[in-house]
Amino acid sequence: MADRTDRRCFLARGVLGAAGLGAAYSSIEEETLLAAMQDGTAEAAEGKAQKPKTDIAPGSLPCGKIGDVSLSRLFIGGNLIGGWAHSRDLMYASKLFTSYNTEAKVFETLELAQACGINTIQLDPKCWPVVTKYNERRETKIQTMVCVPLIADKTAMNDTIKAQIDLGATFIYSHGGVTDSFMMKGGDMDVIAQMVELIKAQGVPAGVGAHSLKMPVAWEKHKVDPDFYVKTLHMDRYWSATPKQRRVEYDWMRGNASDHDANFDNMWCNDPEETAAFMEKVERPWVAFKVMAAGAIHPRMAFSYAYRHGADFIIAGMFDFQVELDVKIAIDNVKKAANRKRPWRG
Repeated sequence: MADRTDRRCFLARGVLGAAGLGAAYSSIEEETLLAAMQDGTAEAAEGKAQKPKTDIAPGSLPCGKIGDVSLSRLFIGGNLIGGWAHSRDLMYASKLFTSYNTEAKVFETLELAQACGINTIQLDPKCWPVVTKYNERRETKIQTMVCVPLIADKTAMNDTIKAQIDLGATFIYSHGGVTDSFMMKGGDMDVIAQMVELIKAQGVPAGVGAHSLKMPVAWEKHKVDPDFYVKTLHMDRYWSATPKQRRVEYDWMRGNASDHDANFDNMWCNDPEETAAFMEKVERPWVAFKVMAAGAIHPRMAFSYAYRHGADFIIAGMFDFQVELDVKIAIDNVKKAANRKRPWRG
């Protein structure tokens, strides 16, 4: 009982609204959480199973395809499960995320996501235990898009890929930050091409991820042939964005706390317009991530921007109380982007 009381007090104070997601969600979050407490849905956080409640009709969220696999235009990111908050200089946010997202809460969130039409989760391999347990208990499994490191040794890379497939990976791609770091240090493009071919050889769609626009430019030039790209895209019109004159390639990997105008875990797409212009010519599916700049941009603006500028799919980190609204926003904005400049590639 004490635990339930503490959690309710904690939520009612609206702490989550300040947990790195910014003021854009605060009033919506508070209303949703209070309503949840009043109608009993907050009890799910204590481990009591409850059927997800949503007024979103089945089939409302559009889907596309990567290879022969159908996936929703919006899917849920795993950072909020793993605790990778990207919270600028807020030191407590990562711990807050993992403390809130207990196993029961993750199950509740994924159930609601599936009820709303989301059929895929992006995840780091560290998040497998809770997702595996979730899928083992359900007839309809949630699909997984799993990021892996780049490994030059062919045998070790192949073993890594097989391990993810054995765990149930639906899609596999190279981790964006790892890929950026690999290439920044002079990595060999053949290592990326090798990874793609090894994934494809296992009969799973293969992707490559990155934050830097230089990556897809190089992949296209060297004819690396993935099934999809996972590339950041977000507008730069938000308060904590790095000033344009201070943006430096790969600065998202070199946080500088001593310089207020330098990147410090606050921006992951330094050139959004150039990214959209280049991707317009790319004839393979584009999965966009960091579209809300880790909570700095409201999804109404972020999803609209991403779909209109060419993203075929969006990864969005979502707490349970954000899922339904995010899906409704995605449904609306996919429709509005029907006649966008870049053809839908997935």
